[in-house]
Amino acid sequence: MELPQPSRAFLLPCTLTVASLFSGFYSMVASINGHFYAAAVAIIIAAIFDGLDGRVARMTGSTSNFGMQLDSLCDMVSFGVAPGLLAYLWALKPYGRYGWLAAFLYVATTALRLARFNTLAAAPPQPEKQKNYDFVGLPCPAAAGAVATAVMFSRHLGAEGTVRHISILLLVYLLSYLMISNHRYRSFKKIHIPRERRFHALVGIILILVVLASEPPVTLFIAALSYAASGPLLELYGLMRRKNQPPPSSDSGAA
Repeated sequence: MELPQPSRAFLLPCTLTVASLFSGFYSMVASINGHFYAAAVAIIIAAIFDGLDGRVARMTGSTSNFGMQLDSLCDMVSFGVAPGLLAYLWALKPYGRYGWLAAFLYVATTALRLARFNTLAAAPPQPEKQKNYDFVGLPCPAAAGAVATAVMFSRHLGAEGTVRHISILLLVYLLSYLMISNHRYRSFKKIHIPRERRFHALVGIILILVVLASEPPVTLFIAALSYAASGPLLELYGLMRRKNQPPPSSDSGAA
């Protein structure tokens, strides 16, 4: 069977995907060598490349099933195995069996999350269910970002090398649950900004970048935890809102 010749537009997003894979692999090498901060930064860089490849593919009209499969396989390494290994060697190893089981659970739920995402992507679209929330379960790059920024935040607090704190173990279990949960998360890909408010939106984006750049180990960690918590919190808000709505009136009397 002769393989189709890829075009330049096809090569560009795939190159970005492989760059994400390279960053994830480098993160694993850095974790094994004990350079946990470098491993965390590499995962953040992998997430940046992962965010770019899909946008470039859509902009150049070079989306393909091959690119989707390649992206999923690379995500498994960069956002499944790499953060799982980082979490284990950095903070979970002292917990023995519970530590490596937590790391394995994180890797396994990442695989399940990616498999479900691919299945939903191949299914017919359901706009009534996907109107405001585009992801079912916490996206694995966001979960990996939470692990990576936890390492950066710990380094900011003065912790050098490995750490041992029960909160990291609980964080890994919580992220594993959120990835395979039914909580819906916003993707921020389909936000419609009216023309008259685009300047204000640009100013807001600049302010957000300034805040994030002011103290990245702190602000990125807070942003990662806030996004991870947004799914359950928004679902709880929706339940409370529906509960407080008055029941529909039923007029059964005759005129």
